[in-house]
Amino acid sequence: MADFRTSTLDYFPENILIDILSYLGVRELIRTGRVCKRWRRLVKDQRLWRVVDLTAWKGVTSRMLWVLLRQYLGTGLRCLRLRGLLLSARGGAFLSESWLKALSSRCPRLRSLSLLHADLRGLHSCQLLPTTLQVLELRGCELPQGFFTQTPLSPEKQAGMASTAATQQQGRVQTGKVPASTSGIAIETMVLDNVPSFTDQHLQSLASWLRLSRLELRNVLRVTAEGLRRSAAQETDTGLNGLSRLKYLEIGHFGRPGAQLQMASLGLGVGWLGLEELSLGGKEVGPGLLSASRLRDLKRLRLRCCKLREMQVLRSCRTLRDLRRLEFCEVFFQVCPKTPEREGEVERQGEGEEGREGGTDSGDKLEENDPVPSLRRSLAALLPQCALVFTNCTVTITSD
Repeated sequence: MADFRTSTLDYFPENILIDILSYLGVRELIRTGRVCKRWRRLVKDQRLWRVVDLTAWKGVTSRMLWVLLRQYLGTGLRCLRLRGLLLSARGGAFLSESWLKALSSRCPRLRSLSLLHADLRGLHSCQLLPTTLQVLELRGCELPQGFFTQTPLSPEKQAGMASTAATQQQGRVQTGKVPASTSGIAIETMVLDNVPSFTDQHLQSLASWLRLSRLELRNVLRVTAEGLRRSAAQETDTGLNGLSRLKYLEIGHFGRPGAQLQMASLGLGVGWLGLEELSLGGKEVGPGLLSASRLRDLKRLRLRCCKLREMQVLRSCRTLRDLRRLEFCEVFFQVCPKTPEREGEVERQGEGEEGREGGTDSGDKLEENDPVPSLRRSLAALLPQCALVFTNCTVTITSD
């Protein structure tokens, strides 16, 4: 009993102490490392620095970033989230070319980088970012012109990148992973949220990214329908042009009422080869539904945060017979009161498909909390092979 009463944290194994420290934030970890030498050594364990989120830490300057990089960040870092000084009264430089170069050498396993309110106009190209990145998220950032343009690297830089990647190649081959490319940008997922300086020129320059397969555009007001048309993957005499490797595209506009709307999703009307999944949100849902019929490879469609009429959905889905999944998330359905004329029109939307497939029993197994039972029955008849998902949807009865 005496030993039990006098026991302290020094009796705990280091693995348990590291698990306890993993619940602390960056600030708390740094303060904990000042207790004693043992705790300072535990705090520097790379298992505690796999995911570093500094977005809640306001006023992080370049000096603080250098201290973190030199003393704590290392080979264990996988995901890094930073908050810039764009909205701060302090201002000043945030990310520098020298710091990004040091980040690439000290953190060779970094896969995801998220920047919030960062001023990137001091960086002339995104090629300064670590070459191991697979996910890049920009939220509320400012970009320079030509930031995403990929230029051929000099032989010296290619040799340096190759030597950095050579230290990881053997381990990746043993685990069955493909080594990252050292000749270009290896980013596979790009998220742009409320980036006012992102234009059609930036969008078209993404066509040189050979691995980009997922692109999310939210509240990107300067992207127009014409820019989307020019970036779409099209078959030409010289082969595929545009974003030919893109599989997932999200377009959303959730701005304030009265804000300028470009209706960029109308650019999908030219078609997009290879695009399998489309997500439309806010004010882009209506224009996007008009153009979705031209996407012949589309398999999954997601609509969220919008107002839709029942007949609008049915008329748009008549040409999407190859859909395999249709999702409605936080959609306000405007439904007219049932009348004999309306019931006959709804039935005619799916009578051809229902007669050919012999009908479907999904309408007989409706959930009690199904927001639009008639819409589900009609969609099941139009798209018999499509899975329907309703999440947090509401219904409003209108007189029109």
